Amino acid sequence: MVTVDTIKALRDKTGAGVMDCKRALEEAGGDLEGAETVLREKGLADAAKRADRETREGLIDAYIHAGSRLGALVEVDCETDFVARTGEMKELAHALAMQVAAMPSTSYVDRSEMPEDESRLPEEICLVDQSYIRDPSRTVADVIQEVMAKVGENVRVRRFARFALGE
Repeated sequence: MVTVDTIKALRDKTGAGVMDCKRALEEAGGDLEGAETVLREKGLADAAKRADRETREGLIDAYIHAGSRLGALVEVDCETDFVARTGEMKELAHALAMQVAAMPSTSYVDRSEMPEDESRLPEEICLVDQSYIRDPSRTVADVIQEVMAKVGENVRVRRFARFALGE
């Protein structure tokens, strides 16, 4: 039985719409974790449909490590300026700037930028293929997909730069 309280709990946890939460809970037989999985899978399917949409808006975020000897800039793009100003986008951009600062071998956004003669593994040098520093069980691409599912728009990292004194 799906109750209003379980719908509210799932909505608070995932940010999904009320009817989406209700349908997911019904599909999962009232199980909160199962419904969360259903929503995640639906969000990833929806995100794949949006992957070809143009991203002309977005934001730039910076991370400067304690001591001001290391920093990173990241440009994260989306479809509308409204979404660019959301907390999810701001949090994503800052987390990605931290990721770039923490991973000195990061050279490319994704595999499409890699030259053919590159000998290093994509998991080491491509930002979206790396393990996410806050949760190594997920990749950066997984984190971006989750944000895409929440905001309902195509989201992509356009470029980044890492700065370290002495490098």
